[in-house]
Amino acid sequence: MGYVIRLTAPKQIEIREYAELPLDAHQVRIRTLYSGISAGTELTQYRGTSPHLHKRWDSERRLFVEGDGVPAHPITTWGYEEVGEIVELGNDVTRVKMGERVWGTWGHKSTHIAEEEWAAARVLDVSLDPHAGIFSHAGAIALNVVHDADIHVGEYVAIFGQGVMGLMVTQLARLNGGTIIAVDGISQRLALAQECGAEYTINFRDQDAAEAIKALTKNRGADVSIEITGAYSALQSAIRATAYNSKVIVAGFFQGAANDLFLGEEFHHNRIQIISSQISGSAPQLAHRWDRLRLNQTIMELQAQGKINLTRLISHTFAAHDAAEAFRLLDQNAGDVMQVVLDLQRTEVVEK
Repeated sequence: MGYVIRLTAPKQIEIREYAELPLDAHQVRIRTLYSGISAGTELTQYRGTSPHLHKRWDSERRLFVEGDGVPAHPITTWGYEEVGEIVELGNDVTRVKMGERVWGTWGHKSTHIAEEEWAAARVLDVSLDPHAGIFSHAGAIALNVVHDADIHVGEYVAIFGQGVMGLMVTQLARLNGGTIIAVDGISQRLALAQECGAEYTINFRDQDAAEAIKALTKNRGADVSIEITGAYSALQSAIRATAYNSKVIVAGFFQGAANDLFLGEEFHHNRIQIISSQISGSAPQLAHRWDRLRLNQTIMELQAQGKINLTRLISHTFAAHDAAEAFRLLDQNAGDVMQVVLDLQRTEVVEK
């Protein structure tokens, strides 16, 4: 028997058993080692604020429409930061071996069945700590943001938000040649941003971020700003901080009405471009070369090469049966909480 962590209602989590299915000839069974929790998308599901819980996404028209009566709960297909170990092979599998570790996206569950071809493209480099595998998808989101930002060597890049996603963007933007200005309201995160390559840090609780960024850039403003908090006030600040005729890359998952935006001010007068960055696609000029798998694989290669360090962002690890406590901790948004990881090898209580 396997088990899955389910969200049965907002802020209500249970663990439920499921029967293991037999493998086809070209399939493998992966035993999950670790599963990371997203402090963005998953928390909107946990809190009950995600639009997907109240409306239906029409994928053909790419529109949210009023729900069609399908119950939102229980949610079982959540979680996109997994790494595991191959524990069973189908009869005709030749491209992967027992014991190899595989990274990918399959949710908060103890096992996963995958096609051999899929697994072979996602084998974890033997030099890496297995925890590095949980960053394949979240890291790809961050890399996509940096691609959308189109950073040039020597440009000032203001990154609003230094949580897990922001710190990944900071490392990648620095690697891309940007001079990083990290903005956050939590001093511990700003200290970590400096360790990750930020040349300047601004605590928005102590000073006006836009004015500080203008001062750092001889009143020009950031060549590009990146908003990755999902807070409308941060987006407004990013708009104010950005240079004339320049752009703001928006990657945060916003919830509710935009009450803190004043689009008749700097946005209008400075001709600011606002560009959405979302992992369902790449920038039009890159899409023919950069698909999802390449983004994933690049993040794993950069980790193996030592060019970025993402495991340093892990702050808390919980046994699977303590998943409810893990989500509560993230929901409290404490300053010392960064990447929270579930150890799927450790569970004691399974509710049937």
